[in-house]
Amino acid sequence: MPKITLVGAGSVVFAKNILSDCLSYPELADSTIALFDIDPNRLKTAEAMAAQVAKAWKANPKIYATTDPVEAFEDADYAIFMFQVGGYEPSTVIDFEIPKKYGLRQTIGDTLGIGGIFRALRTIPQMLQYAAIMEDVCPDVTVLNYVNPMAMNTWAMLAGTPLKTIGLCHSVQGSYRHLAEAVGVNPDEVNYTCAGINHMAWYLTLEHNGEDLYPAIFEKVESGEYDPDWDRVRLDMMLRLGYYITESSEHFSEYNPWFIKRDRPELIERFNIPLDEYPRRCVDQNKWWQNLAADMAAGKGFDDLQRTSEYGSRIIHAIETGQPTVIHGNVLNDRLIDNLPEGCCVEVPCLIDKNGIQPMKVGHLPSQLAAMNRTNINVQELTVLSALTNVKQYVYHAAMLDPHTAAELSLDQIWALVDDLFEAHGDMIPLFREHEHGDDGCGCGCGHHH
Repeated sequence: MPKITLVGAGSVVFAKNILSDCLSYPELADSTIALFDIDPNRLKTAEAMAAQVAKAWKANPKIYATTDPVEAFEDADYAIFMFQVGGYEPSTVIDFEIPKKYGLRQTIGDTLGIGGIFRALRTIPQMLQYAAIMEDVCPDVTVLNYVNPMAMNTWAMLAGTPLKTIGLCHSVQGSYRHLAEAVGVNPDEVNYTCAGINHMAWYLTLEHNGEDLYPAIFEKVESGEYDPDWDRVRLDMMLRLGYYITESSEHFSEYNPWFIKRDRPELIERFNIPLDEYPRRCVDQNKWWQNLAADMAAGKGFDDLQRTSEYGSRIIHAIETGQPTVIHGNVLNDRLIDNLPEGCCVEVPCLIDKNGIQPMKVGHLPSQLAAMNRTNINVQELTVLSALTNVKQYVYHAAMLDPHTAAELSLDQIWALVDDLFEAHGDMIPLFREHEHGDDGCGCGCGHHH
């Protein structure tokens, strides 16, 4: 039976789902589960939660909790990253409130934009620290990363460490479902192909029993018959680009220059864009955690646990048993998508079996979709480069090339904003060496010459 380490197990609500999914498979029911977190209080709640989940599935795993990363990673077969560096307070608040002083507004701030850049700068150094430990105590581990910004963090792990790593999200397997229902089709019967980058992957095909669903979907949307107020941004982009995107309208609205503009409030209203959405979600998540902690302290169990759509447990089950499964994961672009940069982080179908993670070649994306992806990859590459080479200048370059930031601020404002954010985050971001110019001999696998 494998050893599975949950890194950031104090994210109890998400940890519960991942753990429950794993223990739902009889072949994984006796696994060793290491719960790791730096917060002993949250860890105590996680340990109680894990015991209740095991009881609910009538599973018999060996569970232990630790604040020592070496103990947590020792001989691990799988490490599941689910942690957040800096938390809601202070870090998320800083990411939103300081840009606001410049008139730069965000919705989620965890993937791209100024919020995504600084979230990556907080997170990647911590990931690399854990990776260094794993190289010593479990070099054959498979890392499943759920931590945002997904593309940047996974790119940094794959380019900066020798560890087998895949980045996982839940947008691909869920985002198309409402469209299928809108045209009267059972989503479970839909066959699709999907590829691109995380949070901006594209449903290249959506089919039901061999029939292309896109014409019916377009007809419903163009006529106004289907117009959900929570998805106006994506549906507008679908009509313009010809394909539907995987991540939600509130996410996508800040990955481009067109929807969030400080002097165009009518756009915010027309497209129903929820500014400052992520901080609100953080507050709600803290309430969920407090409720779960209270339930665990009271000895409450779980009724009717069901396997979720998250890919993590399916990957572990497929590698352990050899029963193949296909998931969509984030990996380096090793000739997988022809018209995206070699070595960037792409989201593509992957076959999983005893041989591990085997990404599938997609080929050529429609040119307008690849062009959209590349605007985001520019920012990701420069941010990853800054973290792996310890060159601060690249952070300013990433911010100046971010589509939303560049649409709102002048270069002087962008430089000042980056300075303000570095000052506010302080020790949460390791110090950079000051360089006047970047050094392309980075060794990070991002396509630069060595």
